[in-house]
Amino acid sequence: MKDRMQIGGLTPLTSTDYPGCLAAVIFCQGCPWRCGYCHNPHLIPRDNGQLDWSAVMDFLRRRKGLLDAVVFSGGEPTLQDDLHSAISEVHDLGFKIGLHTGGTYPSRLKELLPMLDWVGMDIKATLDDYAKVTATPGSGMKAWESAEMLLESDIPHEFRTTVHPLYHTPDSLLRLAKELSTLGARHYVLQEFRPQGCADEAVSTYSAQELLDDALCSRIGEMFETFSVRRT
Repeated sequence: MKDRMQIGGLTPLTSTDYPGCLAAVIFCQGCPWRCGYCHNPHLIPRDNGQLDWSAVMDFLRRRKGLLDAVVFSGGEPTLQDDLHSAISEVHDLGFKIGLHTGGTYPSRLKELLPMLDWVGMDIKATLDDYAKVTATPGSGMKAWESAEMLLESDIPHEFRTTVHPLYHTPDSLLRLAKELSTLGARHYVLQEFRPQGCADEAVSTYSAQELLDDALCSRIGEMFETFSVRRT
């Protein structure tokens, strides 16, 4: 079954994709959303990917005792039909399991949550503005349903929003932060858009630095137990 996993790439070592752990990142191929600021557009098409699952497992076996965790990222990893069995196989090697997700498939996320040790969830906008970011009607309801499910699970996590002037304003970011805080989120990160890899030249010309001024970040930070800004 795992030979149907579509893998678009592998980062052998990172200290930033799973908090407090040295991790490898498996990039799953395919995503149903079309976010204009995406910096991994090569992972959007659902094709066969670049790596066989057997090669990924061979690599991970050699890293036992050297890595703490393995993160499934993308693309959107929950698009993969065999993700559940792939996670189980990696977990059996003794690694902690992290997941990066946009919450695209709430029912699949619900099945995976008991297997996960940490989740980084992209929350792209308020419910009303979601489709403007993803170019996909109905995406907001799915994402916010997934966010609520994640909070109910008590699994360690963070929510993060990539900020771009075409999709966000100071007021919309404040509304988004308030909605997350009201939902019960305690850990939040704002990420500056980075143009590297973005396929849309018009989107790439914008900078998020002016949006993320100290006053706005201070107001948002007061709503959460932990808050940070990831600069490019």
